[in-house]
Amino acid sequence: MSRVWFITGASRGLGRAFTEAALQAGDRVVGAARNVEPLADLVRRYPGDLVPVPLDVTDRAAVFAGVDRAVAAFGKLDIVVNNAGVMLLGMLEEATEEQIRSHFDVNLFGAIWVTQAVLPHLRSQGSGRILQVTTMGTGGGFPMVGLYAAGKSALDSVSEAVAGEVEQFGIKLTIVQMGGYDTGLFTTGTTMAASAPHYQELRDKLIEMWGDEAGPAPETAAPVIMELVDLPEPPRRLIVGAASYDMVQQDLQDRVAKYRAWEHLSRRAPG
Repeated sequence: MSRVWFITGASRGLGRAFTEAALQAGDRVVGAARNVEPLADLVRRYPGDLVPVPLDVTDRAAVFAGVDRAVAAFGKLDIVVNNAGVMLLGMLEEATEEQIRSHFDVNLFGAIWVTQAVLPHLRSQGSGRILQVTTMGTGGGFPMVGLYAAGKSALDSVSEAVAGEVEQFGIKLTIVQMGGYDTGLFTTGTTMAASAPHYQELRDKLIEMWGDEAGPAPETAAPVIMELVDLPEPPRRLIVGAASYDMVQQDLQDRVAKYRAWEHLSRRAPG
């Protein structure tokens, strides 16, 4: 039997790539996005197998209604992919309150609303997979993208807790720590904070370090996701991307070394 996917941010980037891969595998998809027009070609190519749902994940009531619509369309949900996300680019001091709150509304609270909405359905089925798309950078912040890392790190932590809460119901959750792919996140999905002159030197260094390389195409990550959802016992977390895997491993080693360097001070307190 074909599986039913519910994918947020399905109209572009990784969401679009996962949607296409699922359809090519013979599965059915409810593709949710603020603008579903880019999915029109897939609707024509896979008639009856793709239901586009206009959805703003920051609207909790709309999320619950959208999930109910998804269940009504195909009678069940098998795989839920919390993929919708945006980028807030700038130093912490430069970002406004409105920008920060809007950013967290999408990257953190939007994923939480979707998770809350799908859990009753998955629990009643006694099965289901949830993929929480975070980032390989959840281990720590980095200048200019600290708020993005913060939102994804918070989602990472709450997802770890949710995984332990729902496994008793036959629901399996994997935190998918994506590497850098050419998703348009740094263009169409980016909000730029106003540049302050006292950060210009650091900003120039960061931009030079990042370069112009957009990263591999999102389609190259889709086979990993398709293999992941086929696993009877999937991992709690998975890094997607060879270069990103190496970077995370190096970061973990560096962090352990820094902890050990100050172990003597840590051990002076009894807690």
